[in-house]
Amino acid sequence: MSDLIQVAHSAWVAPSAEIYGRVSIGPESSLWPHCVIRAEDHKVQVGRCTNLQDFVMVHIGYSHPTIIGDYVSVTHHATVHGCVIEDECLIGINAVIMDGAHIGRGSIVAPGAVVTEGTTIPEYSIVAGVPAKVIRSRDSTDANRENAVFYRLNADAYRRGEHRVWHGLDTAATIGAELERIRRERGY
Repeated sequence: MSDLIQVAHSAWVAPSAEIYGRVSIGPESSLWPHCVIRAEDHKVQVGRCTNLQDFVMVHIGYSHPTIIGDYVSVTHHATVHGCVIEDECLIGINAVIMDGAHIGRGSIVAPGAVVTEGTTIPEYSIVAGVPAKVIRSRDSTDANRENAVFYRLNADAYRRGEHRVWHGLDTAATIGAELERIRRERGY
């Protein structure tokens, strides 16, 4: 890996994921199979406990870095391009977020939505459509954080070579205990 690429020791990167340019991946984050991150000019910054799932494409814009916060899930086949995604968001399957867009904390971008260039989505929004529009306001912080923690636990299992971790897992108890640890750690 290049000296420009910084991956936290506790992060998990699938062998088929590709990272190029000035990229930082935060602790407990995960990059799943065939995820690609390219940062030829500006930086790509991925926060803590964030998952970029299978076939996600992350790129910088001509005038914008890409910043993805903590406890974010970017789901399968999504494209994130030169934008900001604040903490505790969920980006749906095949969603596209374009240059200069800003997704507020605790939001959900629906599957297939296209957030066009320069669009600002307020905190705690649900957006859908082409082009994407706010269809409802709802604080999805807890559910989005829970999803990110679930992927963090899954990444820990993959690191150990366990690829069927969901089978037989008491998911609710495991995630509940982890979320309680995070609440204590953050003081809320």
